[in-house]
Amino acid sequence: MAHDAITSGTIRELQTSDPAIGDLLNLEAQRQATTIELIASENHVSSAVMHAMGTCLTNKYAEGYPGARYYGGCIHHDGIERIAIERACKLFNCKFANVQPHSGATANQALFFAYLNPGDVFASLVLADGGHLTHGLKINMSGKWFSAVHYPLTYDTASPNHERIDYDAVERVCLDAKQQHGDKFKLLMCGYSAYPRVIDFPRFRAIADKCNVMLHADVAHIAGLIASGVHPSPFPHCHVVTTTTHKTLRGPRGGLFLTNDEDLAKKYDRALFPGIQGGPLMHVIAAKAVAFGEALKPEFKTYSQQVVKNAQALASALTQRGYRITSNGTDNHLMLVDLRGKSTDLIGAEAEKWLELAGLICNKNGIPQDPRPPKQTSGIRLGTPATTTRGFKEPQMQMIATFIDRVLTAGLQGEAALTAEAGKVRAEVRDLCEKFPLPA
Repeated sequence: MAHDAITSGTIRELQTSDPAIGDLLNLEAQRQATTIELIASENHVSSAVMHAMGTCLTNKYAEGYPGARYYGGCIHHDGIERIAIERACKLFNCKFANVQPHSGATANQALFFAYLNPGDVFASLVLADGGHLTHGLKINMSGKWFSAVHYPLTYDTASPNHERIDYDAVERVCLDAKQQHGDKFKLLMCGYSAYPRVIDFPRFRAIADKCNVMLHADVAHIAGLIASGVHPSPFPHCHVVTTTTHKTLRGPRGGLFLTNDEDLAKKYDRALFPGIQGGPLMHVIAAKAVAFGEALKPEFKTYSQQVVKNAQALASALTQRGYRITSNGTDNHLMLVDLRGKSTDLIGAEAEKWLELAGLICNKNGIPQDPRPPKQTSGIRLGTPATTTRGFKEPQMQMIATFIDRVLTAGLQGEAALTAEAGKVRAEVRDLCEKFPLPA
């Protein structure tokens, strides 16, 4: 169904040469084609992006950078990487780009390796409030080798800024860190994995300048919205920017580094290779170049605008059905749904499983100050990049909200009611997916 010319041919070949893998690939293709993807960090790439990843470029080692490779035979790889760099810089209106990070986590790891020493201090939003594990979680390298101080959201429920970044508190946390740690406080991070509001980059820069630290934006979730002008750009405010290339940017799974500072770019290049990575994944870099080219087209802005419209329509429809959306809405592609607004008995982990039975794919997610542990959670995270790629618009978002409510309401009534209702919704989801097939 999806990506017919590529996926079907690949499946047929693998079912002959390696049936175990071919059969599973076939099942996964069917799953993606017949379910509604609501995970905010996932999307559906174009056939061109998918095709680029399955090419002979995977056969070649290309350690180093264009014009300075360790191995011979890289002339065409140099050309491809240069195109990817040029398009990335044009897309984000910056001067320097490194397209080699294997992932967003790797991009962040290289950033720490480039600019900080073990034991140095940085400021970020804690994971439980919408940050990321690479922003200082104790079990992650960023939290083991470096010292994170965390700034808060606004927790006052009476405040109009409830569950939004408390910028005054950010400044206080950073000034305290500067006073306590001096020059060992080196970095202020912004950009998040579960924050539904616009980020005030100019205010963050003012705080960074006041503390004489570097400002870093991890825009993995909102990169596509930034590239199309739907969300404000981190440039010229941030010294360095990292991102993934999938999610709202709708490219292959990978990472990207951006800056306007040549010295910072050189330090980062050395930190990534030979610092933490070996040979780049040139087939993925080619796919990044293709995706960047797609994002430079006018229709990508229309797509990004619809992503936000769809998210706001879904959030509104869920609110009307008794669910609470953290921060009372969304400015971007995602929302956190506080299930307790519907019922105190609803648990995120159970909701995720119930919805998957009906072909609605999401993830459990903690909400700010969540009383439940991370393996349970009081919320789910929903996003609209993938549904918008399918062609869904506001009417389909209303349908999805109805699907979600029907399944969760039935789940609260017991296993028999859940099984019956999830089966009905699953059939309706299949019908809707047939009307809006994946890109081919």
